[in-house]
Amino acid sequence: MKHWWWKSLAVALLLVASIAAFWVPLSPALVHVSPSRIAPGEVVIHVTGYNTHFTPEMRVFIENDGQQVCASMIETIDATHARIVMNVPQGLRASMSDLSVQGLLYPGAFYSDALGDGIENDGCGNVNKIELQTPGFTFPNRSILYESIRNLHFHVPMWFTMIVLMGISVWHSIKGLGDNSLDRDRKAVSAVHVGLLFCGLGLTTGAFWARATWGAFWTNDVKLNGAAVTALIYLAYLVLRGSIPDAHKRARLSAIYNVFAFMLLVLFLFVVPRLNAIDSLHPGNGGNSGFNDLDLDNRLRVIFYPAVAGWILLGTWMYDLRERSARLRELTEQ
Repeated sequence: MKHWWWKSLAVALLLVASIAAFWVPLSPALVHVSPSRIAPGEVVIHVTGYNTHFTPEMRVFIENDGQQVCASMIETIDATHARIVMNVPQGLRASMSDLSVQGLLYPGAFYSDALGDGIENDGCGNVNKIELQTPGFTFPNRSILYESIRNLHFHVPMWFTMIVLMGISVWHSIKGLGDNSLDRDRKAVSAVHVGLLFCGLGLTTGAFWARATWGAFWTNDVKLNGAAVTALIYLAYLVLRGSIPDAHKRARLSAIYNVFAFMLLVLFLFVVPRLNAIDSLHPGNGGNSGFNDLDLDNRLRVIFYPAVAGWILLGTWMYDLRERSARLRELTEQ
């Protein structure tokens, strides 16, 4: 049983992470406000929320440079749509105003006209902002991502697992160059087979995520192109192996190729996309802020890290089965 503990751990981590990734709700948020420009006088504002519960008693106000203007009328159309009437006074100090609805803040909701030295009568009173209240454990609700943020727990772990498997493969290739062992060669190619499976899963989940956030299954993004080139490099590794009949020569040439393939993997996936001179839509690449800066808060980490560990353990388990199957096949043929 002691040899199975990590396999049981992999199943448990994946089960918990997968259920949580689909089941945990997103935090309430304001997703759309119109109009985007306000001027002194009566303004009718239409607000759209997500996972909200708008009520006529909710507190709504505009904040501009520390001063607040409360709503004069609130009409809730349903739980996620509201119509708000405000009498905007003269003299707003800042050009951008924030909107607070039921404790949910929409920063920079309006461009304000007719700037001045401040509001003469602050009808809303100098009170602190209402803190955002979230119903229990939720995932962050981010603009553009919205529900697709759940894919973080599947798409990113696929690439981590692929990199671990390709790392196992290149390790056996390096060791095989030293002792000219066919066992090392078998282990290296078994890791590549499973690694390419996770590479395909990473490309597939990435394509659906790109469709949801960027509007297309594939864009001219340096990291997407680098991932595709990496897949082709490792497919060429398998083609190279199939073209060499001699086992020892195949093992040696494949090992040398595998070392360079892993170096190119690191270059295409980690080095080139992070150059500031390169444009990229991916977080953390091309000068963009990464998930650690914007989206990967503690709520996501609670599920994301177990998902990464679970998928890596599953990939290692699949590699172990693949390698044992290849070894049994060799013994049968002999």
